[in-house]
Amino acid sequence: MKKFWRNFYKYRYLLYEIVRKNIKLQYRDSVLGVLWTFLQPLLTTLVLVIVFGNLLGKDSSKVLNYPIYLLCGRLLYDFYSQATKRAMRSIKNSASVIKKVYVPKYMYPLANVCSTFVTFLISLIVLVLFIAYFLIFSPNKPNITPYVFLSFVPVLVLLILTLGVGVLLSALSVFFKDIEYIYDVFCMMLFYMTPIVYNLDQLKIKSVLVRRILMANPLYSIVSMFRDCVLFGRMFNINHLLYSLAFSVVCLAAGCLVFAKKQDKFILHI
Repeated sequence: MKKFWRNFYKYRYLLYEIVRKNIKLQYRDSVLGVLWTFLQPLLTTLVLVIVFGNLLGKDSSKVLNYPIYLLCGRLLYDFYSQATKRAMRSIKNSASVIKKVYVPKYMYPLANVCSTFVTFLISLIVLVLFIAYFLIFSPNKPNITPYVFLSFVPVLVLLILTLGVGVLLSALSVFFKDIEYIYDVFCMMLFYMTPIVYNLDQLKIKSVLVRRILMANPLYSIVSMFRDCVLFGRMFNINHLLYSLAFSVVCLAAGCLVFAKKQDKFILHI
């Protein structure tokens, strides 16, 4: 552990440079550049509101400020999905550098998660604009209370979860090439298993087992906590915090253990 922190401190400026480079490369050939950080969640939310608002019909109207409700879930899910996928491919994408220069290998998945987190924080401006619009023009105004300042808690838990899963996948994908395709399918399933476009309480799910499976998804707890703080103006469920935090810490510990055990063999497979 001491060696980890010593190396982390030693290469902290390199981490910063990799993060900055990743953000620049993300929008390098784009005409609109960093504006896509705002446009992508905005346009995606509008499409989802139109499509799922019509599909759900009256059920969507029962959700207070449905566009904000949807955007809260979409932003958190997009960060998790994009960051873990980029972290998963980070070791293989950096193969040429790894073979020539010594850098702690965990820097690559860590940098990809951090760069995605920066763009996620920027995209939260879209959420702020949505809330401001509804506060001014909507008869059903979002319930903004001091609890909004606790919204960093679920975001922090999500960051821990994303780091853990990202580091784990970055190690496994070096040895198991098919895991990228499997994980793409998993993320698609995760989108529909997470209450992003729907409210789980309004779904008429008779099976207790199915409901428990959906609620066992840590993103369910994290998204619910974030909405409680930002949209509903109330304290989040402590049980959601304890479960999602425990799940995230276990994922991070498992990811670090697997990565530390396998990193010396990366050079043979990339």
